[in-house]
Amino acid sequence: MKKFIILLLFPVLAFGQTNFDQVELLFQKKQFTEAEEQTVQILKSEPQNIKAIELLGDAYGHQKKWDEALVQYKKLVELDPENANYHYKYGGVLGMNALENKFKAIGLIGDVKTSFLKAAELDKNHIDARWALVELYMQLPGIFGGSKNKALEFAQELEALSKVDGYLAKGYIYEYDKDPELAEKYYKKAIIEGGSLVCYDKLTKFYVAQNESEKAIANLQDAYNKHRQEDLLLQIEHIKENQR
Repeated sequence: MKKFIILLLFPVLAFGQTNFDQVELLFQKKQFTEAEEQTVQILKSEPQNIKAIELLGDAYGHQKKWDEALVQYKKLVELDPENANYHYKYGGVLGMNALENKFKAIGLIGDVKTSFLKAAELDKNHIDARWALVELYMQLPGIFGGSKNKALEFAQELEALSKVDGYLAKGYIYEYDKDPELAEKYYKKAIIEGGSLVCYDKLTKFYVAQNESEKAIANLQDAYNKHRQEDLLLQIEHIKENQR
């Protein structure tokens, strides 16, 4: 009898996994409408399938259907309130709603902050939640809870988890706070520590924003010497053209 049940369930489970494989392939191809449609079909037969709910929320999010994504992520938080990533995604979509609807923004900010803080509390290694808190505390006006000191606290937590992320976060904080010397210092430290294209790009964009074209070109040249990406040479030419 037990063997029969196992054989009976096996093709159903395999079919379900095949469906998820297809959905994930659609995500890789950026075919988010099709991913949404397939996930909706899965949920018709398995309405409590937590993986399908998350994928549907993600599909909505990629299409900037924030209200629809919010419904799915709220389900995730209710089904598994101890999952840090669900709180992070919920807070992120709330934040996008706030950005797109200034009338709703004031009422949403508290929930956005609570969600990101909960994600950080539940997962001491959650880098994305800490990045979100750095940006949130820097961008919020003081009257709504913005705080450079709080942003720096989370940047310090990031540095403990990943020196590169910590340095980039501090560079962002000081750039936002209009302290270019410290911003440059930390962006350079990120390059020394990590040396990724992302690190070089942050410093390049900083130099461009500061109207320091020669430094931007030199940084791009260093990046090209290390990574040999042709796009970097195109960026150099673009900056040179803007100088003429």
